[in-house]
Amino acid sequence: MKNKVVIVGGGFGGVFTALDLTGSADITLVSDKDHFLFKPLLYEYLSGEVEAWHIAPRYQELLDEQVKIVRSAVTGIDFSARSISLEDGRMLDYDTLVLSLGAITNFAGVSGAAEFAIPFRALADADRLRHRMVESLDRIPPDLAHQAVRGALTFAVVGGGASGVELATKMADLLNDAFARRALQGEPRVLVIEMSDRLVPGMGDQIRQYVEAALHQSHVEIHTQTRVVRVTANSVTIEHAGLATEIPTAAVVWVGGVKVNPLLDELDLKKNSRGLINVHPTLQTVSYENVFALGDIALVPDAALTLAGTAQLAFQEAKLAAQNVRALINGDELQTRHFEELGEAVSLGTERAAVLAGGKAFGGQLARQARFAMYTSRLPTWHHRLRVGASWFFEGTTPRPLLPLGINR
Repeated sequence: MKNKVVIVGGGFGGVFTALDLTGSADITLVSDKDHFLFKPLLYEYLSGEVEAWHIAPRYQELLDEQVKIVRSAVTGIDFSARSISLEDGRMLDYDTLVLSLGAITNFAGVSGAAEFAIPFRALADADRLRHRMVESLDRIPPDLAHQAVRGALTFAVVGGGASGVELATKMADLLNDAFARRALQGEPRVLVIEMSDRLVPGMGDQIRQYVEAALHQSHVEIHTQTRVVRVTANSVTIEHAGLATEIPTAAVVWVGGVKVNPLLDELDLKKNSRGLINVHPTLQTVSYENVFALGDIALVPDAALTLAGTAQLAFQEAKLAAQNVRALINGDELQTRHFEELGEAVSLGTERAAVLAGGKAFGGQLARQARFAMYTSRLPTWHHRLRVGASWFFEGTTPRPLLPLGINR
């Protein structure tokens, strides 16, 4: 009988581990969703540059029919009995377990944030945000005064990392285009709110200059050394240098950090002070040799600091996890690997991007095309890469404008 391998989590770590392990074991993938999501291109989904099927193929389309897909949430794991409890009441048993649960949005206890802010981690989040942008535009009459327009069309992005920059420039370009199409007076207001003293703190100076230029071109307003203290249905209150200011908003979007999946609190595994699972360089947990952990939930000892919490770390870890699961099953020696930065690629609105590769940065339209090419190569399977690449080549990646509700797009 084949070794029973259960993979919990269907993101980068889980899917790429399953793909690499196909044929080596009896594999079950457990996820509470029916599709994979290529999150680095979620910003392009918001703008309509890519379609849902490009970045969110169903698991059945990606994985071999030998891989069993179980759609449910995990509620508990008994490591001694090697059994998993599911939300729907079912139980699964395993010989080898791979944990790749991913993270969730961290609202940091800010009053009203969990209730009123829009997270940005799923297709539904992007759909909700785009709908809010269109609704807000639809409420503005063409003759409304400049200052009233600006107040009614203020969007706050909380978090000034790469996600915040990509999201803010994309939103600003879409809104500015909508103003021109609808002949509205004035301009929209997009804010980025960041607690530290700079944006994209993990990026080098080479790529930062392109980021700063794009933010300026897109008229994005920057608030550093500023924290959010309250979010309501139509406002955000920020604090800078001890002074609190309430700003009316059409929406607040939260990309200000993540925290580990709450299931981890219930698992009998050794963790660090931040709740991350302690793993060996082989990705085996220090608690159980037949349990592997990767991605946002694992404290990997040999990875570049800039990779923490990124999709490219999980992408690299999945290959090692699959290799070592196979080695454990076969009684072979397990391997280790140092995880390095594969290069940086940042979307900067609907027409520009910045890419750092081989130690050199470049920006503009060429970087935008290079970013699409880079991410095409990292889609999960060759047949999906081929379909998506052909679609982008023949049909293009033109943004979809924010037309009034009810108009065909």
